[in-house]
This record gives sequence, structure tokens and C-alpha cells, in this order.
Amino acid sequence: MIGVVGGGLSGLLVGLELERRGIPFTIFEASPSLGGVVRSRRVEGRVLDYGPQRTRMIGPVRALIDELDLGERVRLAPPGLGLHVYRKGRLRAVPMGLGALLRSDVVGPAAKLRVLLEPLTRGARPDERVSDYFIRKFGLDLYLTLLGPFFGGLYAADPARMEVDRVLAPLLDRVGRSLVLGLVRRGGAVSPPPACSFDEGMAVLPRALGHRLAPSIRSSDGVHALHPEGAGWTLESDSGRHRFDQVVVTVPPAPAGRLLETSVPGAGDRVGRLSCNPVAVVHLLASGTPRGMGFQVAFGEGLALRGVTFNDAMFARTGLHTAYLGGAARPEVVEATDADIADRAVREFALATGIEPAGVLDVTRVAIPGWDLAWRALDGLALPDGLHLCANWESRPGIPGRIARAVEVADAVVARLGSASRVAR
Repeated sequence: MIGVVGGGLSGLLVGLELERRGIPFTIFEASPSLGGVVRSRRVEGRVLDYGPQRTRMIGPVRALIDELDLGERVRLAPPGLGLHVYRKGRLRAVPMGLGALLRSDVVGPAAKLRVLLEPLTRGARPDERVSDYFIRKFGLDLYLTLLGPFFGGLYAADPARMEVDRVLAPLLDRVGRSLVLGLVRRGGAVSPPPACSFDEGMAVLPRALGHRLAPSIRSSDGVHALHPEGAGWTLESDSGRHRFDQVVVTVPPAPAGRLLETSVPGAGDRVGRLSCNPVAVVHLLASGTPRGMGFQVAFGEGLALRGVTFNDAMFARTGLHTAYLGGAARPEVVEATDADIADRAVREFALATGIEPAGVLDVTRVAIPGWDLAWRALDGLALPDGLHLCANWESRPGIPGRIARAVEVADAVVARLGSASRVAR
């Protein structure tokens, strides 16, 4: 029997993988609802997402949708929707290829020439910061306008505090020393799979997983202690003590650190050093925005607004847009009152788009794992046999990343069970 701590998307996906392998398990979730940061609800008739606004319809995501029979509930973004960046007083289309960049007005001629020289530069250096890498490879202008805002936006982070080896290694392993030559080998343009969501928002996915795995889920039953016991583990939860052969911890850094400290001396302190960047999420109503998926704000524009998702254009949610403010660059913004945050979102949205929002539906706050220099604390962290981690702070974030990691963890569980069985014989 396997114990899974946390009923967010990671915990549910681990449960699904264990079910596929015929391994009994129990998922413990402290709150009455499942899904963790993947939350959706209706406000004034519109579907609002508070975590991920979308995912991409790549193979593993499509397979999961098919397995959960969610195909009729999927919403695909229209083909050809692009991205924008706010720079020097207006929105500009983000070029999705080398030729498009050379024709665009997003940066000047000198910056474009600098991109063409990228194949002559060296690959990543040991311990190099993401900002230094991008500036060295593509120049300061393209970094401040596109690369920094869009990459940093994934984590609401400052790329100057992120390391290439930790966050760019998978990409560089695929494309090699030169990103430009890698792009040329793929036809010179980026063609990502279509963005997708569901009729009632991204929370449809964890709800479907929860329905599928319901007999093995204990909601409103938080785990507050974890102890090794013999060849297995004992969990202490709100409902009592529970014995498991192996345990998978999927909760955020703070509760994970408290649990690990009881079985891995020093782990609690190390995990506790991880920083999550505070972001204010504001759902706005506005009509007439540009056709596209949304925009990011170039570095140096002096705005608290980091970016906006155009839910209206992507998923036909009439007039709805999700604005993000704060992050590592402006954490103090998130400490303001809801009214002040809403006012700032309205003003800066109007400045960037030229459109005055008709209203604000909701204001909330989230914390996003930063994957910055604090993650050095995890270097060399070794867990005892039978204890596993699966969370967006210890391996690749994003829904495709969560699916892939759940497979890896389930495989590790199976391998451990096989090893224990051989020892027993």
C-alpha cells in the first residue's frame, strides 16, 4: 500500500499511475476540495481560473483527456493566435520564427543582427545565470523585450536569479549549443501545439481525476507527521495513524519541509529555503482587445503588471481577461488591498491596450515556485528508500511536466516494490 500526501494535480496523477499498475494507494488531502492550485469557479456567469489558464494539447495531455472521457468538454484555442509584448507605449506582435523576427518592429536592426550572430557564441557555462546566458547569446535588447519577460513570466521570477543548469538544461539538451541553428533545423519557426482548456475551466481535470480515484481519496484529512517504521512508513493524519510501504509527498514546500524533517534530518530547513513568488491575479472585463493569447510586459516599462491572458479570444469567455501583477520584481504590489490592486490592474491594462476595462470580477493572490538561486538548497538532497517527491517545486512545472513526473515516480515505486519482494524471498 502506497500513501500519497496531497490531493493536488501531482498527487492525483500519481494516484492514476499507481491505479494503472494495479498498486493500492491512499491519497490524503487536507482541504475538502481537490486540485491544489488548479482552481476554477463561476463569477457572474463567467468561468474564472485561478491557477493555470490553459495547457497545450500535446500527446500525454491528449491521452489523459481521452482516458478520462473529457473530449467533449475540451475548448481549443483558435489556430493562429499569437502573443504580444508591451514595449515603448504599445502592444507589438511577438515573432514566432526567425524570418518573422527580422520583419517585425519588436526590436531594432542592431538587435536583429545580434540574433543572427548567435550561432557564433559558445554554449551555456557552468552555473551561468539565465539572464547572463540570454544577453550573451542574443544581446540586451532582445532579452529585455522578449526573452526575459516571457521566460521569467513562467515563474513570476527574475532570470538574473535563475541558473541555466537548473531550468534550461532540458531545452539545451535537445537543441544543442545554438538555439538559432536548432530553430533553423526545425524550419525556422515555432509552431506550438494548440492551447486548450475545458468548458468549466482547468479544474475540470482534477475533478475528473478525483471522481475516477474517489475510493482511494481521503479529503479533509491532512497529514501532519511522517515517520519511518521498520521497512515502511507511518503517516499521522487528522484521522489517526496509517502504515504504508512507501510514501509520495506532493504538497508545497512549507508543509513538505515539515514532514520531511521528521525522517530526513536537515531536509525541512533545506526545503524551507525555497522561495515562492507572490502574484496578484485580477480577472477583468473588457471588450475589443487584440486577437491573441495575451501579452507580457517588457522589462523596464515601470509597470506592476507582468502580463495578461486574453481568455475572451482563446476560449470565447466573453470580455474576460486575467491580469497578473507583482512577482519577484514587484512583490510589494501583492501586499496592497484588493481595491488598490484592482485599481492598478485597470489603469495599467488600459495603458497597455488602449481599452478601459468595464469592471473587475475578482482579485486573488497566488505563490509560484521561483526556481531561483534558493533551489541550490536541494542539491545533494537524498531521501530514504521508499520516500518520493512529486511536486512543481522539485521537478518540471506545468501540466505536461506533472504528467511526466507522475510516471517517473510510479515507476520508482514499482522498482522499489520489486526490490523489496526479492529481498523478502
